[in-house]
Amino acid sequence: MPRLFSAYVIVDWSAASRPTTGADSIWIGVLKRDVRFRLAFESFNEATRVEAEARLGLILGDLRKRSERALVGFDFPLGFPRGFAAAAKLKGEPWRAAWDELGKRVVDKPGNVNNRFNVAAQLNRLLTDGPFPFWGCPPKDVQTTLTATKSRAHGPGDLPELRHAEVVAKGAASIWKTYYNGSVGGQAIMGIPLARRLKIARGDAAKVWPFETGFKPLTEADLAGVDVVLAEVYPSLVKPQGAAGEIKDLMQVRTLAEHFARLDEASKLGELFGPPKGAPADAVLEAEREEGWILGAGA
Repeated sequence: MPRLFSAYVIVDWSAASRPTTGADSIWIGVLKRDVRFRLAFESFNEATRVEAEARLGLILGDLRKRSERALVGFDFPLGFPRGFAAAAKLKGEPWRAAWDELGKRVVDKPGNVNNRFNVAAQLNRLLTDGPFPFWGCPPKDVQTTLTATKSRAHGPGDLPELRHAEVVAKGAASIWKTYYNGSVGGQAIMGIPLARRLKIARGDAAKVWPFETGFKPLTEADLAGVDVVLAEVYPSLVKPQGAAGEIKDLMQVRTLAEHFARLDEASKLGELFGPPKGAPADAVLEAEREEGWILGAGA
C-alpha cells in the first residue's frame, strides 16, 4: 500500500504572553523528502504565534506546490469534553461551533499578548455562571468567573473533567486547566483558532481528524483531493530520542514525526486514525462529533 503522507509536521504550541524561544516555546518539526527522496528533518523555533502561523503557511504552501500531502499534528486538544457545546448553548456541529466560538473571542496580538484568561472566564459564565470548569490564572487575572486555583472537583452533573482520549492516554492533562505547568487548556484556547484559520484557508483540501474524516482507519481513497490532515497528537506517547543537552521540545517533535513516518512506510499509520479496539460505541461517536481524539492513543 502507498504511503498516506509525504510530510509530517509536528507543532509544539505555546500560550506564552510574550515572545520566547528555547525550552517551553513554539517548536515546529518538519520531516519531508529532499531532492533525493530521502526523509530529512528541519525545525523552526518562532518567538511568537503570529510568526509561527506564518511559518506554517509557508511550509504547507510549499508542500502543496510539490503535490505532497502533509499530516499536521498539534500538541493540544482540538475538541472539548462531551456536552460542552450544548452547555454553552452553541448551535451547529458541536466541534465546529466550539471552534467558531473561540474564533470570535480570542485576541492574539503580534507580541503574544493575548486574552486567554478572559476567554476562559467568559466561557465559564456561559457554562455555569461561576468559576467552573476552567481554572488557573495569575493573581492579576482572577475574576468572578475564573479563579487562580481549582474551585471544586467535577461531580456527576458536571461536564467531564477528561475526554475519552485523555482517560486512555494516561498522564494527559485536562483542557479546563488554563495556567501553570501542563496548562493544555491555555494552549487549546490559543491553538484552536490557528487550526481553524488553517482549515478555512484551505477549504476541502484540509480535513480535521476525526471530525471531518470520520473516526475510522484511513486509506488513500479517503484522502483523495486532500492536501492536509489536521490532527491532535500527544508527544509523551513516544519516548523522545536525542543528544544529551538537546531541548526536549525539539526532541519530541522530531521523534514523533519520525514515528509517524515509520508507521506510514510500513502501511500502518492509517490504522491509527480509527478507534482503539473495544472502544464503546458512544465514546467513538462523542469523539467524532465533539471531543476529538489523540492520534495513537489506545493503539
